[in-house]
This record gives sequence, C-alpha cells and structure tokens, in this order.
Amino acid sequence: MAIGISLVRVDARDKVTGEAKYTADLEPRSCLVAKVVHSTIAFGEVKAIHLDEALAVPGVVKILTYFDVPDYQFPTPGHPWSVEKAHQDVADRRMLNRRVRFYGDDIAAIVAEDNVAADRAARLIRVEYEAYEPYVTVEQAMAPGARAVHDERPNNVLAHSGFQVGEMSYREALASEDGLVTLEKTYRTQTVQHCHLELPTSIAWQADGKINVITSTQIPHIVRRVIGQATGLPWGSIRVIKPYIGGGFGNKQDVLYEPLNAWLSLQVGGRPVKLEVSREETLASTRVRHAIDFHVSGAVRKDGSLVARRCLANSNQGGYASHGHAIVANAINCFKQLYRDEKALECQANTVYTNIAVGGAMRGYGIPQGDFAAECLADDLARAIGMDPLEFRLKNCMQEGYEDPHTHIKFYSYGLRAAMEKGRTLIRWDALREQYRDQTGPVRRGVGMAIFCYKTGVHPISLETASCRMVLHQDGSIQVQMGATEIGQGADTVFTQMASEATGISVGKVHVSTVQDTDVTPFDTGAYASRQTYVSVMAVKKTGALLKQKILEYAGYALRLPVENLDLRDDQIVDTLTGEILRPVADVALEAFYSLDRSQHITAEATSHCKINTFASGCCFAEVEVDIPLGKVKVLNIVNVHDSGSLINPKLAEAQVHGGMSMGLGYALSEELLFDGKGRPLNPNLLDYKLPTALDTPDLQAAFVEIPDPTGPYGNKALGEPPAIPVAPAVRNAVLHATGVAIDSLPLSPQKLVEAFAQAGLIED
Repeated sequence: MAIGISLVRVDARDKVTGEAKYTADLEPRSCLVAKVVHSTIAFGEVKAIHLDEALAVPGVVKILTYFDVPDYQFPTPGHPWSVEKAHQDVADRRMLNRRVRFYGDDIAAIVAEDNVAADRAARLIRVEYEAYEPYVTVEQAMAPGARAVHDERPNNVLAHSGFQVGEMSYREALASEDGLVTLEKTYRTQTVQHCHLELPTSIAWQADGKINVITSTQIPHIVRRVIGQATGLPWGSIRVIKPYIGGGFGNKQDVLYEPLNAWLSLQVGGRPVKLEVSREETLASTRVRHAIDFHVSGAVRKDGSLVARRCLANSNQGGYASHGHAIVANAINCFKQLYRDEKALECQANTVYTNIAVGGAMRGYGIPQGDFAAECLADDLARAIGMDPLEFRLKNCMQEGYEDPHTHIKFYSYGLRAAMEKGRTLIRWDALREQYRDQTGPVRRGVGMAIFCYKTGVHPISLETASCRMVLHQDGSIQVQMGATEIGQGADTVFTQMASEATGISVGKVHVSTVQDTDVTPFDTGAYASRQTYVSVMAVKKTGALLKQKILEYAGYALRLPVENLDLRDDQIVDTLTGEILRPVADVALEAFYSLDRSQHITAEATSHCKINTFASGCCFAEVEVDIPLGKVKVLNIVNVHDSGSLINPKLAEAQVHGGMSMGLGYALSEELLFDGKGRPLNPNLLDYKLPTALDTPDLQAAFVEIPDPTGPYGNKALGEPPAIPVAPAVRNAVLHATGVAIDSLPLSPQKLVEAFAQAGLIED
C-alpha cells in the first residue's frame, strides 16, 4: 500500500542540498536583463515619455514603450476555459499601457546588458502625465459621476451577481414572526500580498523557430496560451518550461510578465532575456488578495435557530480584472454554504474597478474573506442571545447530504460536526469558556472558534481536466509526466504514491518529472483550487490502470498465461489463483524492449474530464491573551481540525495545515498593504509590511477527521487552501470573548484595538 503513509518528499534531497534548479538558476550565458518602468501616478494618461538620456546609457540595448507593443487586449487569470464569455470579459490588459490604472502600472521596458545599466536608464526616463483623481475605495469608484477606470465599464462595476435561497425574502422572513433577534453589521477584510519566497522570474529566448520561456508559474499550459493572445503568435510556436518553483499561493496562478518578456526577446533578435521583478515590485505591481466589504444582516430566534441572513459584498478589484468577479462570487457562496437559513438567505456581490494594486487569486480564492464575514456574524448572533458559539454552530451548520441549489454539488461526506467536537476536546473549550467568563484587569484571555467549508476544484463553474503519461523503463521503473505542477506543496510526492498504488510498482521505482514543458508534458490547467490530488490524480489513477493492463498483457504473452490470471504487486507479476510470484516486472520490461519476436515500448496516457466535486470542511480554535492598554494580541494555543477525506500522506497533510495556519495568523493580526489617498502603496517592502515571524508564532496543532469521500480517487478531497481560511475569524472571536469588544475589520492591529478598547471604555484617558 502506498496510500496513507508518510513517504519522505521526493524532492526533499534536491531542495535541502541546493541541487534543485529554479528559474534564476537556469540563466544562459550572455543573457540580457529586462526592467519594467512603472507609473508614478495611480490614474491618468501618459502624455509624453522622454527616452534620449536613458538610451545613451552604456549597456542599454533597447527601450520599448506602450507605443511599440502589439495592440492586443488579453486576459491574465489562470482560468481553465478561456472561451467562456465571462472569461473573455476579463481581457483588459496590454503588455505596456498608456492609460495608467494603478500606481506601478507598466508603461515601458528596458533591455540592457546588465542590471546596473537597466537601473541607471530607468532613473533617467522622464514621463509627463495627465493625472486624474484616483479611486482608492469602492465607494469612491461607484460614486455618481466617477470617471471610468476602463471605458467599457462606465460605472466601474466589472460584474454583479446575486442569489436568493428560500421561498421568501429577508424582509418577509423578519415580518413572518415576532421576537426575532436581529443584527446589522459591516465586516471588512484588507489587502494583503502572497509573499512567496521566489520572486516572479522568467527567461525568454528564440530557438528552433519557437519562442521559449522558462518561468516560475503555477500554470505553464495557460501561460503558453496567454503569451499567444498577448503577442499574436501561434500558440504552437510557444514553449513554456516550469522548473522547481519557490511558492506561488495564487500570485503565480496569474500570467504576470511572461508575455512581455517573450515579446522583448523577439525585439532583440531572439537573444535570451531575463525579467525578474524585485520584492517591492512584487508587492505593488503583481497581484494581491482582494479587500472586500461585507454589509450583512442576520435574524435568529432566542433558542438559537438561524432564521435568515442577508449579505452585500463589494470587492475592491484594483486597476485590472485579473480573476475578476470569481473571487467575491466565491465569498458569497461561502456565506451560503456554511449554514442552513430556515426561511431566507439573500446574497449580492459587486466587483469594482479602483486605482490600487490588482486583486487576483490567493490561497482560498475569496473564501477567507467570506468566512470572516460569516463567522464574525455567527459569533455576534450567538452573543446577542447569550448562547455558546460552538453550540450555535452545531445547531445551524450545514449537514451531510445537502445539495447546493446553484452548483448542485452535494455534501457527500461532511465531517464538520465531528471536527468541531474533536477541536472542542483538544482546546478544552468548555473549561476555558467558563474560566474566562467574567474577567477584569488590563490583560485578559479568551477562546474563539470558526468553521469553514471548501469545494475541491472548480467544477461546475469551470472546466476541470487533467492528463497523465506513464512510461515503463527497461529496469521495471516508470516515468510519470504530469501537467499538474509542484509549487512546494508536495504534489510530486503524492503523485508518486498514487502512481504506485495504481500500477503496483513500488514507490522507489516511480519517477515523477517535476519540470513541466508544454512541448512534451500532457495538458493540465495547473496548481490552484486544491484540485491536484482530486482532479489530476484521477488522471493518474486512470493512466496507471492502463499501464498496468498493458504490462500484464505483455507478461501474459511472455509467460503464455491468460492475462486475467495475472496481477502486478510490489514489482512482481503474480498468479492470482495461487499467489505465486512468476516474474519480476523488470524482466518483463527488459524483454518487452529487446525481444526479437515482439518488441513493445509500453506506455500509457489518459485524460480525466472531472465532472464531480465535493466539500472539505473543518474548524479552527484559538486561545489568546489580550493586553488591552497595548492593543497586543498573543495567540497562546491554536488548533485546526480538518475533514479532508482520506489522507494520502499524513506528514505532508500536517505540513500543509501548519503553513496555512501561519498564513492565517498574518492575515488576522498584522498583514496589510496600505495605500495613501493618491493610490500610492505605503509599505511595499518586507520591513514595513508586517509578516509574522517565528517569534510571533505559537505551537501549531493540526488534527484530522478521516472520513473517506466516495467521489475522491482514493477517498481524498481538498486540503491545500482550507488551513488558511478559518484562522482570522477564530482569533477575532477569541478577542471578542476576552474583551467583549467586537473588532469587525482585519487585521487586528494594535492601533485599531486600542481605539476600539478606548471607545468601549476599557482604556481610560
């Protein structure tokens, strides 16, 4: 059995010894460097750009501007199915822009012999602007008379959607009975950045009639398509190679600078060009997590029964569409799918163009924002009726067997209640809630919780497809090629385990190609949506069965035995009737390659078009200590409990949860990309952008409720993104329990807390 064991990561040795080759390690000799020139206003038009002094810098090869690039509008998101009308609507980018839509927009590019020349030239370029008043908030951009950020959207609303569940409206539900307890609140989440270790980097050159691009990306096949759309080149003339990648978290699920770099190489005769953006550029000019404002209402009976809810979510998209409305649509779906509203649920959402950094995909894809709103409201409603918030959730949470009326995804296996009970024990919920009930003094403690659910992959909203290829080697080992990408999460290790399980070849003889090359690697849409061990492994399982059958057919020929009497187990051909080991697979492979009678190169390839989905679920419990005068929150203990079906690799699963919890703590307590009134980022560096450190991080507890899911290839479902989702609302709710003060926006920064505590009378002047 290869499933359910903590196999050591197959890429561990390469990474800890430094042998792993990332994009920057593959830079060829005599490689030119490119530098992007960014706008220094947030909204307006470039009236003139003066290049003479910059072009005179020794080592500068060429400077290109918005006048030079092809006039193609193209999309950048890693959407899997670009022919959909909704995906065509987000084709609002050009490689370089005259119309400036956020501070740091791309207006020119320098190609030089080295970084020194490129940096000197960038400082000498003079730009004349016609500046407009920028819109930093959704309210500003939606105000009557606001100038259009994109002419195609005169009201600055990229998209709107909504739904209603139940036979009556929210207002009708309120009027239908007396004695309901109601709340109206606004919850706000902030702009944050992914802060992956490896910077966005690509190397482009022309050879053999193709433009070749090595890039740190989650979506190599989609990058190839978008380069074609941006440049007008035939897609088959473009080759994209993805080596080892140092993290992405969704930022690299967008096509960033690969089209520009490919085009720059063509402008200098196909010479190799490296384009690596700095950490400051990454923070300000790539993608961020959307800030979303949730205006919510809730109605509950005094016995804790949830009667009705309503939500209006406005998402700050920034200057370009990127993944567009999908993020906030996901957020309001989360609001819907967590709880059963007895009478009514109404949700509306707007995605609004503004003039700040562009919102894109980030781990959880809108669910961390939606979960914050839903879980703050749940605690606030429970507090309003004097009910334990855990009991409130147990009473009202979604149940196994529910089918979403819009997506028709069914909650096949749903271990949320079991996860809550397990977390209750691990955190000592009942004892701590009682112990911290009525505190006084400047330092107080509290315990809070939050739940979540998360679908696995993107069906039925978008296409889910994956392919796999397996090749039998002469020594009986197999090579596995996947279009799905390892980005640090352990995918290659899981693919190895599942390929072994599907074929009967031992894990030590399964070799997974970590490098994706669109010229040879089978198609997959990439790493996102916690899909790979669910969607992509369906292709592994299907391909493994085909390869195993072909090996057994050849063994049957070689042994002169009926194939139906044979099996492949632990690298051996076995007689299923007697259990006798007949021949090593290595011998069968050698004969297949070199037989003078019947030479056969045994390979298999299959595509899985996934048309099912399922929900993972879980919860987070947090114990905190709050220093009220300092506005300081210290997390003393934190536990995540996950229902992710069967665990393929328990140690990798635990590592995923720990990483997600760390990201959630930063989201809760310190991270925020700030902008001034002119749309200029105030802290686009890792000194002023406050990531938590090891000293800020408590011991992280990960626990699981293993309930095999009937739809998963091996009983498994989503785990990659869920750990980051419930942490922030759990910490917020713990602060509420400790202090009695509801903080309704993220992050829970000291200044914000001190102001709230002073207003509540907990801090005297």
